[in-house]
Amino acid sequence: MERVNLKLYLENVYIMEENERLRRKAQALNQENKALLAKLNTNHAAASSTSTTTQHRPPTAASAAGAGASSTLKPGKQQPK
Repeated sequence: MERVNLKLYLENVYIMEENERLRRKAQALNQENKALLAKLNTNHAAASSTSTTTQHRPPTAASAAGAGASSTLKPGKQQPK
C-alpha cells in the first residue's frame, strides 16, 4: 500500500512540475504575442497614416510641376501591412 502511495505521490509531483513548466511557457508566449501584436498595430497605424496623408493631400503648384518626385513612396511598391 505504501509503495502505491509513493508511486502516486511521485507521479503527482511530476505532473505538478510539468504543469508549472507549461504555465510559464504559456505566459512567455502570451507576452511575446502581445508584443508582436503591439508592433503590428504600430506598423499598421504608421502605414495607414502615411498612406492617408499622401492620398488626401490637396495638390500644390510645386507638386503639379513635378517637384513632388522626391516622395518616399515609390510607384508600384507598397508598404508592408
